[in-house]
Amino acid sequence: MSDQVLIQKILDGNDHAFRLLVEKYRNELFKVTFAVLRDRNAAEDAAQEVFLKIYHSLPQYEDQGFKTWMKRIAVNHAIDMKRKKERQREDIIDVIDFDRRESSHGNIETKFLRKETVELVRQRIHQLPEGYRHVIYDFYINEKTYQQMADEQNVQVKTIETKLYRARQWMKKHWKEDDFS
Repeated sequence: MSDQVLIQKILDGNDHAFRLLVEKYRNELFKVTFAVLRDRNAAEDAAQEVFLKIYHSLPQYEDQGFKTWMKRIAVNHAIDMKRKKERQREDIIDVIDFDRRESSHGNIETKFLRKETVELVRQRIHQLPEGYRHVIYDFYINEKTYQQMADEQNVQVKTIETKLYRARQWMKKHWKEDDFS
């Protein structure tokens, strides 16, 4: 079945046609996102998100070469994800550096304990599963609302609420308050 026929069926509300489109291009989109992200899990997530973007953007598609259009969306999305991940790392380091500077005003024992705590928090943040790390970082560090996060991820607000709930449960299960004092 040609891309144009699939697209028309999708626009007419045929969900099966969209599944066929996903099957037809999933490996190709994975390769494109993996080439940018160099991480299998991130590339798989990105490819899924790209298919959602494609689905929502199909009404605006103007028969200009579907495969090229689709790959352009995939590359741009993967680049955005990579930039966001790099910014998150930089922001975490900035927060930790600020905390270190603030702790320099106390006595040596306080400085030492503060440094240990900062290191532990840094390690713990990186221990969070990828999906949880992202929502925890956006909510607590970037102070984004549920709606902002949902819009950025093209998901429902309820999905963000669920992810945050599960992330908090994961932290309660795996982290002990005594570890941070």
